[in-house]
Amino acid sequence: MAIQLVKFMLKFSNSVSFSSNSTIRTISSVQYVASRARDPTFEKYMDHYKKLVKVIAIQDLILANPNKNPPSVSVDFLSRLSQRLHLNRGAPSFLRRYPHVFEIFYDHTKSMPYCKLTDKVVEISRLEAGAINESLPLVVERLVRVLLMSVSRSVPLRAVFKVWRELGLPDDFEESVIARNPQLFLLCDGNEPNTHVLKLVGSYPSDNFTAAVEDWRVMECCKEDSKVDRTEMRYSFKQGFPPGMKLKKTFRTKVREWQKLPYVGPYEVVGEKRAKIGLKGLEKRAVAIVHEFMSLTVEKMVEVEKISHFRKWFGIDLNIRDLFLDHPGIFYLSNKGKMHTVFLREAYERGRLINPNPVYEARMKLLYLIMMERRGMLTTTQNSVNGEDDVQNKDNKLISATSVSDNTSTDQ
Repeated sequence: MAIQLVKFMLKFSNSVSFSSNSTIRTISSVQYVASRARDPTFEKYMDHYKKLVKVIAIQDLILANPNKNPPSVSVDFLSRLSQRLHLNRGAPSFLRRYPHVFEIFYDHTKSMPYCKLTDKVVEISRLEAGAINESLPLVVERLVRVLLMSVSRSVPLRAVFKVWRELGLPDDFEESVIARNPQLFLLCDGNEPNTHVLKLVGSYPSDNFTAAVEDWRVMECCKEDSKVDRTEMRYSFKQGFPPGMKLKKTFRTKVREWQKLPYVGPYEVVGEKRAKIGLKGLEKRAVAIVHEFMSLTVEKMVEVEKISHFRKWFGIDLNIRDLFLDHPGIFYLSNKGKMHTVFLREAYERGRLINPNPVYEARMKLLYLIMMERRGMLTTTQNSVNGEDDVQNKDNKLISATSVSDNTSTDQ
């Protein structure tokens, strides 16, 4: 909404000091986003990731034509979609900027230029698909966990479509995941025409699944050098604030109080507990739910617009974006690339996942090729992806946001 009349949670912004006597302020959503403490590590990472998003959109269009040999789309077709794909300088300019990713060729039968993926990218696409197929049991569990966090144990199918890539689902997940597991999932007609709702079949005790934050608490308790008070560990979340953020004494006190606050876990049923835990407890439960949701994603990041489709179904009555801004020690919100993207802060170090997975690694190979742009085109040949692994491992620091060069020219 355009105007937030009451900002109780501004206490978590570095631009506001905490005081019991502080007055209620009126602030616009744009101002609230702008007032956050920026983290250069994530911001530099997003400079490159926003290009990856555009490349993947074109890649999906190309791979959607498997009957063509090779799979391809006309440059004219992409030009007509330039505005929708946010290609500021047009499709031809964008394609030529990434010759390690796209190859333009002339189709004499159609008398027009076409675009296909390079052999490197085709192999990376196969690597990602193979990694997803090998992790299908984990993929099924992720979907079960998402449904368990829903108040009604169900979510709209269109919401799942929004985050299928983030959850590491195969592109045919309706068939390969949902239809093949009728003992777990059921597709029902929604309240609106041509809509479907995905439901969880059967009952699951709340102690069947453990939230990711619980695993962190156990590990933290076992550390001799743990910085978290073990007496406060039961309801705590890992905190790590942006560099340069001013942490005043009142701020630290508020964070400690919040860490001690009891809440109902993401897989527990609130029910009659709602009245007992109060508004602060419900807000902390909302943090726990989105924290767990992001822990289930392949890259521990997601666009705010996409996760907002689950807000009502998760029983969250708060503005999702403000929830991320209110807790800068847990989440980081970037607004680069005409979208709001949120990161799970604890999952990253120096711009890369601390615990990478095969699907993430495949996507980073593609990001590496994008970052190459036109470099190396005169001296390198089309080696296989595996053949270049040593080179990529050596240059993985390019993907690390702290050592990425500021190649932040006009968005393509």
